[in-house]
Amino acid sequence: MSNDPLASISPDWAAALSGVEANLKAMGDFLNTEFIAAQQRDGGPGFLPAPKNVLRAFQQPLDQVKVLLVGQDPYPTFGHPIGLSFAVERHTKPLPRSLSNIYRELQDDLGIPPANHGDLSSWSQQGVLLLNRVLSVRPGTPASHRGKGWEKITEAAIRALLARDKPLVALLWGNDARNLTPLLGSTAIISSAHPSPLSASRGFFGSRPFSKINQLLERQGASGIDWTVR
Repeated sequence: MSNDPLASISPDWAAALSGVEANLKAMGDFLNTEFIAAQQRDGGPGFLPAPKNVLRAFQQPLDQVKVLLVGQDPYPTFGHPIGLSFAVERHTKPLPRSLSNIYRELQDDLGIPPANHGDLSSWSQQGVLLLNRVLSVRPGTPASHRGKGWEKITEAAIRALLARDKPLVALLWGNDARNLTPLLGSTAIISSAHPSPLSASRGFFGSRPFSKINQLLERQGASGIDWTVR
């Protein structure tokens, strides 16, 4: 992250997150500390995703967001996280199993064949905010940056979404995401088990979230999402 983290994101997101700018700078200092420690330890990067992608979820305009898809924290594997929840670099093989399960449900729901890559940028560009609650992770150590300060920042982002008078559907997969339900108030919500292999068979498969989202958006007067991964 740069010394001015708000400079790398959409101007309307920068305005919306100005109230937590001090928190963003503190997280930048924390990541710098992680980087220095890793350099001294093993020469690794210290955190994932790459610095340019830590705030990538906020590069598309706030004004265009129609769907909030909440993840937990980035994949802790080198080359996987790109700053968008559940997404990975286009060259990543094999795909994370959670993402493979998402593609399976997408095909069962809308008949869209699984993509041969895991970059979900085409969703983001249509107004799907692929937001992890925690925006960084130590390589090889899932959930290692929980409780370090990201939660306050991402909650501020969610509150900014709710403050608009615009169509919005929240997609909450798993217990961590569902904990946001009280914050979301009257927002249209679709929730189910997480697509992880540990829980997908307990309510994720067969939940048909993609068609349900489009139906809810259309009821709010908005166009649906083309869920084809391009």
